[in-house]
Amino acid sequence: MEALINQFSYGLFFWQLIILLVVIFLLGKFAWKPIVNALDEREQGIANALEAAEKAKLEMARLTNENEQLLKEARAERDVILKEAKELKEKIVAEAKTQAQTEGAKMIAQAKEEIEEQKNKALAEVKSQVSSLSLDIARKVLTKEFEDQGKQEALVADLLNDVKLN
Repeated sequence: MEALINQFSYGLFFWQLIILLVVIFLLGKFAWKPIVNALDEREQGIANALEAAEKAKLEMARLTNENEQLLKEARAERDVILKEAKELKEKIVAEAKTQAQTEGAKMIAQAKEEIEEQKNKALAEVKSQVSSLSLDIARKVLTKEFEDQGKQEALVADLLNDVKLN
């Protein structure tokens, strides 16, 4: 066995060298270009994927910023709307109070006028009744007083004396 391992054959070496060169040539001609092209395509695909991922990351950051900005604007707009609604509510309440006070004052004035009118009517009616009662009383007193002829003459004489004195 040692004899086989130690023997070097130039012919075998030459044919092995030619076969190796033919295999390298065939691999270079038919296999190397497709393998290199596949590796280049794979490298380009990875580069494109990394670039797309970076673009997506930038787009996500931009969208996040836009969303935050929109959220801030929406909050500010909500605050403005709430402030306007509160001011409008206060204005409506103030107007309602003013209107209620005005209506109340009108109703009070109208009630006072009605009370005054009713009071005047009542006073007129009382005066009318008092004068009617006074006349009735005077008539009864005078009727009673003048039943006697002597009393009538004395009253007339007394009235004549008062007229002369004035």
